[in-house]
Amino acid sequence: MKKIFPLLLGSALVVALGACDAKTASNAPNSTDNNGQAPATNTAQTNQNDASNDVRKKQIESDIRAREQRNQAGGDQMKRNDGDLESEVRGKLEANIPASELTVDSKDGAVTVAGTVPTQEQLSKIQPLAQQIKGVKSVAVKATVAPAKNK
Repeated sequence: MKKIFPLLLGSALVVALGACDAKTASNAPNSTDNNGQAPATNTAQTNQNDASNDVRKKQIESDIRAREQRNQAGGDQMKRNDGDLESEVRGKLEANIPASELTVDSKDGAVTVAGTVPTQEQLSKIQPLAQQIKGVKSVAVKATVAPAKNK
């Protein structure tokens, strides 16, 4: 019973999160085929405030832990569902690269990240952060630097 409860809870989370897009912001591009536009200054600030909020950080960390626990109960820790990888990488990027607008896609452990970040320093953080997630085999970064603009 102790092992089945986390599995059931994890399954419910997957179903609930399955409908979510793997994007760090609502304005992020809808696919990794394009990078979208630089966000407005107020949008970038809102995204940064949301990502750096303590409650949101704890929520992201909890989601990653729950997925890892479910995967441990289910077998090979390095073989991950594409949706899980997308969600975990998105969460990791959202918490560590605030004010970004990124979209994450995954296919058999190969993760692609597209969108915009405000600085070159943040762009260089994408690959190492994504590689920290168990099951990520490779990371293709198609994101570009596009500082927020005044509208």
